[in-house]
Amino acid sequence: MAEAFLNQRAAGKARAFSAGTRPASHTNPIVVDAMRELGIDITRQHPKLLTAEMLDNADRVVTMGCEVEKACPAAFVPVEDWQLEDPEGQSMGKVRAIRDEIRDKVIGLIAEMQRE
Repeated sequence: MAEAFLNQRAAGKARAFSAGTRPASHTNPIVVDAMRELGIDITRQHPKLLTAEMLDNADRVVTMGCEVEKACPAAFVPVEDWQLEDPEGQSMGKVRAIRDEIRDKVIGLIAEMQRE
């Protein structure tokens, strides 16, 4: 969700790539539906494994609550952890709340990047 929001709202001035240390095998269909409600199609997105190359090419890394000290290789670069709940297994109402929190954080991140 964060990747889609940032890529939509940054209008080409920044580019997000989403990946994880333990990616799921497929994109959560409830997440797809929740994003579709806002006019964002993520049906072609798929979970990806975070690689060292991704980190080497990143200007910024944002984690979503993956206990950086224990699991995330992103700990070797500056990291901002948003401590978000995983939408997996959640109701549509909860997924919408997580989606909206991610959207708001992305908007704040873009504003911060514009000030830099």
